[in-house]
Amino acid sequence: MRTDPRQHLDPGSEGDPTYLESLIREDYARCHPGETLDDLKRRASFSREDRGLLRDWMAVAAARAAAPCRAKG
Repeated sequence: MRTDPRQHLDPGSEGDPTYLESLIREDYARCHPGETLDDLKRRASFSREDRGLLRDWMAVAAARAAAPCRAKG
């Protein structure tokens, strides 16, 4: 899945990085055995590839956070 690097998150719970990370933490660990989301975040500070991977995972988290809002509307 490609994401827009200029994409921003709306304020509120959907924009809270801690909340968003909680939505993907288990899935990331399942897809990357022996590695944590915190490992990826550390590497993203100096690796363009990891920065892109983190951005993609956070886009998944944002979509998950927005899903209940769409169901209400």
